Amino acid sequence: MAQVKVWYDREGDFLEIVFADAPAYLEEIEDDIFERRTPEGQIVGFAVMNFSRHDRDKLSLPFALTATSPD
Repeated sequence: MAQVKVWYDREGDFLEIVFADAPAYLEEIEDDIFERRTPEGQIVGFAVMNFSRHDRDKLSLPFALTATSPD
């Protein structure tokens, strides 16, 4: 079963959501909002800098969760 990990650093005001533990880099998709992508381009998470400064009613992360069956 896949686990979603959520981490918030209050001092750094940084939120990170990770769907898969894989080597990845961050790519900025909007001001302060990043996708965590593998070298193959698969999105495995998101990060938000300056999280407390964002209007959370309007903040949206463009992702959808899909179920997969184990091999």
